Amino acid sequence: MTQRHAILATAGHIDHGKSTLVRALTGVDPDRLKEEKERGLTIDLGFAPLEMADGRLLGMIDVPG
Repeated sequence: MTQRHAILATAGHIDHGKSTLVRALTGVDPDRLKEEKERGLTIDLGFAPLEMADGRLLGMIDVPG
């Protein structure tokens, strides 16, 4: 059986660029809440899909730091 899906979660201290990395790789802003945008930091888990060149799907999770 070929693996078709995988999950990658970010981890690290606040303001180390986790959301920026997810946004750069996927084009999706994981900070979707108004409060996150106002404060400039992740408050809740953010999710973004990334389709790999071979068609596999990588689910990215942006974890608050």
